[in-house]
Amino acid sequence: MVDSVEAVVIGAGVVGLAVARRLAMTGVEVIILEAAEAIGTETSSRNSEVIHAGIYYPKDSWKAQFCVAGKKALYRYCETHGVEHRNCGKFIVATNKEQISELERLKRAATENGVPDLEWRTPTEVSVEEPAVFCVKALWSPSTGIIDSHGLMLSYQGDAEAAGAMIAFHAPVEGGIIERDGVYLSVGGEAPTTLKAKFVVNSAGLHAQRMASNIVGIPKETIPPCYYAKGNYYSLLGNAPFKRPIYPVPEKAGLGVHVTVDLGGQIRFGPDVEWIDDLNYDVDPARADAFYSAVRAYYPDLPDGAIQPGYSGIRPKLQAPGEAARDFMVQGPNEHGVAGLVNLYGIESPGLTASLAIADRVALLLGINSPAEI
Repeated sequence: MVDSVEAVVIGAGVVGLAVARRLAMTGVEVIILEAAEAIGTETSSRNSEVIHAGIYYPKDSWKAQFCVAGKKALYRYCETHGVEHRNCGKFIVATNKEQISELERLKRAATENGVPDLEWRTPTEVSVEEPAVFCVKALWSPSTGIIDSHGLMLSYQGDAEAAGAMIAFHAPVEGGIIERDGVYLSVGGEAPTTLKAKFVVNSAGLHAQRMASNIVGIPKETIPPCYYAKGNYYSLLGNAPFKRPIYPVPEKAGLGVHVTVDLGGQIRFGPDVEWIDDLNYDVDPARADAFYSAVRAYYPDLPDGAIQPGYSGIRPKLQAPGEAARDFMVQGPNEHGVAGLVNLYGIESPGLTASLAIADRVALLLGINSPAEI
């Protein structure tokens, strides 16, 4: 027996939930299929919980566009829906004069991305706000913030369900086939079934490429490779010396070991990026040893033995180790030729910040109109 539904969203992470909410609130019948036992059990719940400003991404990239638009929408959403967050700002600090030119480049890039609010700060001005920080010059990003990521996902889920969406846990999509009258998905779990959908959004995160490969009719050449980058985070023991995120000048391989602060005041250092082949969330205590010299460049009073293993998160990357970073891939019918299908590939940071903007783009690709404000 085949059951029919108007739309299926595969994956109940923050982006999948935002998409389901968006479609349901425009009157579309939506079922969310999630292989795990709860929402957001992978990338969405294992990140820095930062609301990003949109500083670091190439001009006109999807990451830049979605982050800037999504940030504005996310702050409005949190305020109107009671999601705990704090618009605390962040400092990006240069610890030697040679790094100042990179801060200047960042400021120009941010302006090009529609983030014109970065301001220069002197060491004295930084020390007034963050006495533990050493720098020779800094940029202040007033639109950066922190958020309760699980609270956000619960709110998205609540909105979606209130608009009629349903969510099925322990419901892995094991395969499918593209037919003339829709997409047929084979759903496993305790009660296996086949669902026919007019619209399908593949928001499976770490598993998005495998998901697409298992659906007959999606051209294999349109499915990009996927690489796993594991970010290890370590917690600071003792009293919190920071009130907001502190980022060093970016490195060629990434943003460097930075400070994040959660809403409870817990300080975390990370990420320590490790390329892996299989999903494994263990955090090696010994890897923290390499953090001390990097962190002491801007936090010279970091005591020995003050860092302990925290948690890890895995990001789906579209580039191999050593290659230049690649953009989000939001792939609609024009790219793969399948009507009613959107594949979301490489949705990592700033995916949480960008979630509402990504949802808008998905609806546009599916040709689904919306009210002026949802």
